[in-house]
Amino acid sequence: MSDKVNVFDPIQGEELIKVTEYDLLGKLPDPFICDDGSRMDDPAKWEERRKEIYRTAIELHYGEMPPEPEFLEIEPGCVTDYIYTHNYRIITGTKENPVVFTMYVHRPRNLTELPPVVIDGDGCFEHYYEGDYVNSFTSRGVMLVSFNRTELMPDVNYNTRKVGQLSKAYPDYNFGAIGAWAWGYSRCVDALEKLGIADMSCIAFTGHSRGGKTAMLAGALDKRAAIVNPNETCAGACSCYRLHIKAIGENGEEKPSETLKNLLSEFDFWMGEGMAEYADCEEKLPFDTHFLKAMVAPRKLFVSEAASDIWANPVGSWQTTMAAGEVFKFLGVPENLYWYFRSGYHGHKPEDVEMLVNIIKHHQGKEELNDKFYRLPFKQPEYIFDWRAPETK
Repeated sequence: MSDKVNVFDPIQGEELIKVTEYDLLGKLPDPFICDDGSRMDDPAKWEERRKEIYRTAIELHYGEMPPEPEFLEIEPGCVTDYIYTHNYRIITGTKENPVVFTMYVHRPRNLTELPPVVIDGDGCFEHYYEGDYVNSFTSRGVMLVSFNRTELMPDVNYNTRKVGQLSKAYPDYNFGAIGAWAWGYSRCVDALEKLGIADMSCIAFTGHSRGGKTAMLAGALDKRAAIVNPNETCAGACSCYRLHIKAIGENGEEKPSETLKNLLSEFDFWMGEGMAEYADCEEKLPFDTHFLKAMVAPRKLFVSEAASDIWANPVGSWQTTMAAGEVFKFLGVPENLYWYFRSGYHGHKPEDVEMLVNIIKHHQGKEELNDKFYRLPFKQPEYIFDWRAPETK
């Protein structure tokens, strides 16, 4: 498949879901309008605009991010040639309140060169222990690095953000759990740089559901991630705050998409404290998730969804991906935006891994793109934004 085929002109695939309600609260805001009211026309100024977007798409969305650590040390645990999963103890944060967590390195066999690496914070999820998930990477020559993000901050609502190792290290910052977890991705990159065991030019971040939110945020922040792959994030990262749907999935059941109010009613500690102000008026948000997605540009963004994961709002995710695509187009890299829907429901499946590995191999110049990309599993709606990438100077 050619890089430039179907990115913004999708193939109408099999109609796996039927949208029954389509509640658009407002058009998506224009990411090219700067804080001073002017509209960008120079791609060289994108980095300045990106810093402006940070204040809403990051700090409002997730809270004030924890800073770079004062130090980072690595203690090897089980590291032997005949075992293909190694582990390392990472000690980092502040010297007064060190943060300690374990990084697992799942190595491919028969390596002849430094492998590309995927970092995943979902070491707390059961799919890691089912066998196929890890093997889906390593059997294709890709190193998988995993860690348990809940070692940094627990995934439990204590009605306060000041819990966990990272909060003790940085008590003056108001990040939520997703911000804390995203910090762990960057510390794994720091550790890999020190260890020298991976191809640092081909780092990918991935995660699923709440872990997908985390991977999306981590990838928006850390430019060392060449490929960012949030998987089925639901509200809070790749969905769409301004579009709510109901749809009938492949099993014949009608379900709604998750709203900001739904998210905050259970998991407010994941998000920035200011998001509560918009729980009943999402259309007033000064951003939507296309701002967050656009922060990855000009690097590679791969948004993977499941057609019948209605709670994750597959239609809204596609709309905000298309809106973010205008930024990729503006920067001259439309081919760096990838999106894909598999059939089925919420999960991180070997098929999702297959598509990510295909992008990694394509990034390395070793494979053509799979023809499963850019196929819509629902009737294509009109865009929910009326602006386009500016004409450049």
